[in-house]
Amino acid sequence: MKEDSCLHAALICLGMIYYSHAVSTEKLNHLRPSLHGHHEKGKEGQVLHRSKRGWVWNQFFVIEEYTGPDPVLVGKLHSDIDSGDGNIKYILSGEGAGIIFVIDDKSGNIHATKTLDREERAQYILTAQAVDRNTNRPLEPPSEFIVKVQDINDNPPEFLHENYHANVPERSNVGTSVIQVTASDADDPTYGNSAKLVYSILEGQPYFSVEAQTGIIRTALPNMDREAKEEYHVVIQAKDMGGHMGGLSGTTKVTITLTDVNDNPPKFPQSVYQMSISEASIPGEEVGRLKAKDPDIGENGLVAYSIIDGDGVEMFEITTDYETQEGVVKLKKLLDYETKKSYSLKVEAANVHIDPKFISNGPFKDTVTVKVAVEDADEPPIFLAPSYILEVQENAAAGAVVGRVHAKDPDAANSAIRYSIDRHTDLERYFSISPEDGYIKTIKTLDREEIAWHNISVFATEVYNRHQEAKVPVAIKVLDVNDNAPKFASTYEAFICENGQSNKAFITITADDKDDAANGPRFIFSLPPEIIHNPNFTLTDNRDNTAGIYVRRGGFSRQKQDLYLLPIVISDGGIPPMSSTNTLTIRVCGCDSNGSMLSCNAEAYILNAGLSTGALIAILACIVILLVIVVLFVTLKRQKKEPLIVFEEEDVRENIITYDDEGGGEEDTEAFDIATLQNPDGINGFIPRKDIKPEYQYMPRPGLRPAPNSVDVDDFINTRIQEADNDPTAPPYDSIQIYGYEGRGSVAGSLSSLESATTDSDLDYDYLQNWGPRFKKLADLYGSKDTFDDDS
Repeated sequence: MKEDSCLHAALICLGMIYYSHAVSTEKLNHLRPSLHGHHEKGKEGQVLHRSKRGWVWNQFFVIEEYTGPDPVLVGKLHSDIDSGDGNIKYILSGEGAGIIFVIDDKSGNIHATKTLDREERAQYILTAQAVDRNTNRPLEPPSEFIVKVQDINDNPPEFLHENYHANVPERSNVGTSVIQVTASDADDPTYGNSAKLVYSILEGQPYFSVEAQTGIIRTALPNMDREAKEEYHVVIQAKDMGGHMGGLSGTTKVTITLTDVNDNPPKFPQSVYQMSISEASIPGEEVGRLKAKDPDIGENGLVAYSIIDGDGVEMFEITTDYETQEGVVKLKKLLDYETKKSYSLKVEAANVHIDPKFISNGPFKDTVTVKVAVEDADEPPIFLAPSYILEVQENAAAGAVVGRVHAKDPDAANSAIRYSIDRHTDLERYFSISPEDGYIKTIKTLDREEIAWHNISVFATEVYNRHQEAKVPVAIKVLDVNDNAPKFASTYEAFICENGQSNKAFITITADDKDDAANGPRFIFSLPPEIIHNPNFTLTDNRDNTAGIYVRRGGFSRQKQDLYLLPIVISDGGIPPMSSTNTLTIRVCGCDSNGSMLSCNAEAYILNAGLSTGALIAILACIVILLVIVVLFVTLKRQKKEPLIVFEEEDVRENIITYDDEGGGEEDTEAFDIATLQNPDGINGFIPRKDIKPEYQYMPRPGLRPAPNSVDVDDFINTRIQEADNDPTAPPYDSIQIYGYEGRGSVAGSLSSLESATTDSDLDYDYLQNWGPRFKKLADLYGSKDTFDDDS
């Protein structure tokens, strides 16, 4: 404490000396000129004109951190106008005026009332003015001056970080740069040595050193070994005042870690390793592990193992486990205890990454001998392959051979093997296996489109030891056969405009095939040969599995035909190719001038033909009147009674026109077999009713329609006649047609009376009188014939 007090006093003294020197200097160099002037004679009587000094002021200095009992005198303001009578008043304004700096308005002395800190504020700008004490009239213009806070060494150096961490490779050369530490001092660097820093090392010698001016830490010893010591703690000091006595200082800690380099070769801890393995082991099974130690870390410690010699080179292999850095000896081929009982291997361990700088420390490898003993064991059967992939064509007949799996007993006894299928993997029982030789065959016909792959498991069991069993997965791929024809990818329904343009595509179609790509695309689209010259539509194959349908002509009419069925043939690319005929439905619609669809209904077309409301009402009224007339006519006709007796003068042929009862009538079901009146041509088929309008519309075959521009009228008429003859739904729907057929080959002959009435016959019809009242009319017609002849 005593030394600090002395130091503080010395600093104050130095500051006062500096202040006095500054004041004397400023009095000589910083006097403000006055607006008043006076004359001064020269040496030779010449009158010299000189500006008169107004009032004297200075640039002032104040030492920071002054803690004396009295306010510090900063400076004094004085004006030449001031005659000392007290009529002039000095005013101080600006930064800190009245708070930090106060002025005696009579004498002009300025004092600092508070302790100043240069690190908080280095200078203050103030304004001084002399005014008349009575009137406050300015006597001089205001002037600015600066009060600078004089620095003292009151701030120690501070490092940017309290702790530093750095790395340097081991075995680095002397003088290798490790890290640079930097400290700062809040004191004024332009004044004295308060902020001049010097770095030095307090801890960490003799391993490291530091540059005094830059703070760079460097290695000081050669061949520092990470394996001996990896981490070092260094303390660095920064001291101001150029490092001289009395300067303030600060310290920081630097943790330096030596990074690894590959300067150590791998070494086996022993010269011979003993291992054993059962002859029942399969290739790939681990025999044992060995490890060469390398004190290096990371990639510098990576070791690769290899077998370089020995009688087991062909039977064993070694791999590297990079997680544990161990060499793993594995079985490469099947062993046979009866053939050879032991093997010897020479294994080498070598570094993966070698640093050329330390190649002289090599060689970076080591060798060891590994002896492997083969143990006798009763082993289960072993399949020759860990898994099987077999192929069979779809649609192959039951009993087709798929392939074969094979296992054997590795023991010297070589027991017989029986094969079986794990039925949990073949629940549908598609396959069977021969127990003796392992041939797999189909039980059912396979369909690739239903199941493309079948995954089953096959057991191999020793005949004399059921516990010795092996299992192998078998994947059976069903090969595709082109057995599915392509068809439309979706249900297409196209629409065309009545007034549409010709040669314009109106729909694009595509196809789908259940077969795979080899038997599916590319699809070929075409029209059937019989309509290849279709007058209405054409087809263009885009050769990208799509096709465009085009309108060949314009001027379609919904009144004539509002629906077209266009057959399209689609062929796939399989061998042999398959094809199918798909029907595209095309509707004729009414469209506006822009081609937008308005209606596709034929009735709607008729109603929109331009009829007025009055015309429609008149048409409906006429239809109602006609219906009333028809109903009245039918009613009157039913009320008309048929006369029971035919007069002699009546022509029999006239009565047959209205005769509507043949045979015994509907109630007579036992007079004769009604099956004799059935049309034999319709027994095996459906004969549509012709007394009602059919529910479906018959579409004429496109191939029979002549070209609309044809001038051959005869061909056109013949075509229409052929269409009418082949159309079972064509009008008129005349119910009289159901009597157009009366038996064929009946032993009873015809029941018609048209021919018997005009033909001479010796038949006696008197027996008709015994048939009852229902046949009285026939008895009167035929039984009284002789009487009529006699009367004539």
